[in-house]
Amino acid sequence: MTALVPVILCGGTGTRLWPLSRATYPKQYWALAGDGQDTLLQQTHQRLEGIAALQPPLLICNEDHRFIVAEQMRQIGVEPAAILLEPMGRNTAPAVAVAALQATAHGDDPLLLVLAADHVIQNAAGFRAAVEAGMAAAEAGQLVTFGIVPTAPETGYGYIEAAEPLGGTTTPVPIARFVEKPDRATAEQFLASGRFTWNSGMFLFKASAILSELERLAPEVVSACRSALEHDSEDLDFLRLEREAFAACPNVAIDGAHRPRRRAPAQRRLERCGQLERPVGNGRARRRRQCAARPRDLRSQQ
Repeated sequence: MTALVPVILCGGTGTRLWPLSRATYPKQYWALAGDGQDTLLQQTHQRLEGIAALQPPLLICNEDHRFIVAEQMRQIGVEPAAILLEPMGRNTAPAVAVAALQATAHGDDPLLLVLAADHVIQNAAGFRAAVEAGMAAAEAGQLVTFGIVPTAPETGYGYIEAAEPLGGTTTPVPIARFVEKPDRATAEQFLASGRFTWNSGMFLFKASAILSELERLAPEVVSACRSALEHDSEDLDFLRLEREAFAACPNVAIDGAHRPRRRAPAQRRLERCGQLERPVGNGRARRRRQCAARPRDLRSQQ
């Protein structure tokens, strides 16, 4: 079985939760859910325990937060494969590109499970089931994303439209398109159609697959990230990306990096047994736009 490497994106300042969440100590480092003992970042890794072939995580964070991230991982007994330090924020496509380049640096080609550090997922077992249901498609070279079954016509989230009706199985279904935050009337139409899920911003794919797509669709992102990684510097337990090279990288989201072109990813639906909530944060591939399947509140789309 292909190794599975979690890629935990720790960026973001959570300004909508100010003054609790602020630039120096954003929401992902606070214990805002569950029993109040573990932070959102710690819970992000803890809910993965039990997934087959799970490897130590890659974490990507702002260099100002590096000691917070390292200490919170130490507290839960996790030794990361690497903590990569961004000199400035450049959105999710560069973060994923850097993670994929790092993961393949020694000839490996693992599955990458891209996660935000600020999600709240109440049913961890349902989430793990959704991830495992998407692994075969990802191992076959597809790019899998996870859609959240909407419960209301929210205008603050992006949406994913499936290319075919979303059934009740865990089989991934093709994606027709990603849609930015709609107005309320459009969101109501989305819900009525039965084809739309909220865009969770979580992805699953082989490192080589996402690099191939980014090379084809956003080569400037890969070029800048490769240069930043090749000229990185070790700082204690951290890898500090080279500032000038990374600053040249376009600021683009991973779903936006391939959206305008041909093919579609797949989606796995996350439904009400693996519901992901965002009361604590912001809402945020292409090689065959892939699909969404469903283990009841998480739909895994490829």
